[in-house]
This record gives sequence, structure tokens and C-alpha cells, in this order.
Amino acid sequence: MSGNDHYFTARPASPDERRVRTVTLGGQDVDVETAGGVFSPDHVDLGTEVLLHSVPAPPAEGDLLDLGCGWGPVALSLALASPGARVWAVDVNERALDLVRRNAELLGCANVVAVTPDDVPEDVTFAALWSNPPIRVGKAELHALLLRWLPRLSPGAQAHLVVAKNLGADSLQRWVADALADVADVDRVASAKGFRVLRVSAH
Repeated sequence: MSGNDHYFTARPASPDERRVRTVTLGGQDVDVETAGGVFSPDHVDLGTEVLLHSVPAPPAEGDLLDLGCGWGPVALSLALASPGARVWAVDVNERALDLVRRNAELLGCANVVAVTPDDVPEDVTFAALWSNPPIRVGKAELHALLLRWLPRLSPGAQAHLVVAKNLGADSLQRWVADALADVADVDRVASAKGFRVLRVSAH
């Protein structure tokens, strides 16, 4: 993938060639649309699989957040598990957001709202946050991203983040503990296949 087609960009340069993939979400096999220029376009990536197998059931109601949604495996899993909740699928990649909207329609998930970060109203707080965060954007951008969204957890709510051990999961856990000490606690709740799942619990 060229630098101009990186999945962190708003508008990938590659042709938007849609393809259908069968994946397992929420314990069921479903068909979804994917395309080049988004993260892990041909399957549910290993980190996301580890996350989805490690998190507790999401709240049945309230606002739920998938931060860095890609084509939507986490957001769709949240929506399927909690049809009474509103699921925010957030990404900077416009192609990814189009795919999430299409996949939500295909799966009958009318509770998914796929938007860019700035389109989430400032007064929305989250009953849960699940994320395979974009570690490769760099430490400064990643920290800014987490400082923007983790403090928006409702009191008592939890975020679950999956991070590869070799990409700094343990150092990120220490950073979150220090940076958010006044508003949240963080601990590791799972470790599998080279990934850690961190739980951030809002005070």
C-alpha cells in the first residue's frame, strides 16, 4: 500500500473496489462489504478477534463507541449485541465510514452512527468504548486521541483497548495510568496471541 493510500487518510487513493467477505461477528457468520484503503480489508484482524473474545457483554442501552472503526467489525458486534444502544463508529477514513454504514444496513443494525470524530456531539458520554486503536499513527497522536475520548466515559463505564505487545502495550498501560489517574483506573484483563487487552474504568 502506498503512502497515499494509507488507511489513516481521509480519502484513500486506491480504487474503491468493493468485495464481500464472510466473517464471524457476535457468534454468527455474516456477509460484509470491504474495500482496499481501509484497515484489514479481507478479514477480521487478529487483534480485533482477541478484543471481541475478551470483552464483557456491552451495556444494553446508552451510547457505545468504536474508536477507529475501519469497515466495522467492532461497531457491528456492539450493535448486534445491544440493539437498544446507540453505537458510534468513529474513523477519519471516509471509505471506512461508508462501508460501516453499508454493512450496518446489510445486517439490519439501524442503531449504528458512522461519523468522523468531529461529528460526535460534545455532550455525548459513553457507556462503553471498544477499540483496536491506531498505534501506528505515532505516540503523540495516539496519546492525543486517547486523551480526547477516554475522559468521555460515563462514571463507572469501561473502555477496552487491544494493543500488540510488541507495539508497546505495556508502556501504553503505564502511560494511561499516569495520564488519567484522576479520572480512571487501568489494568490488563487479557493476553493472547501477542496482544494485550487493557481495561480503563472511569471513576
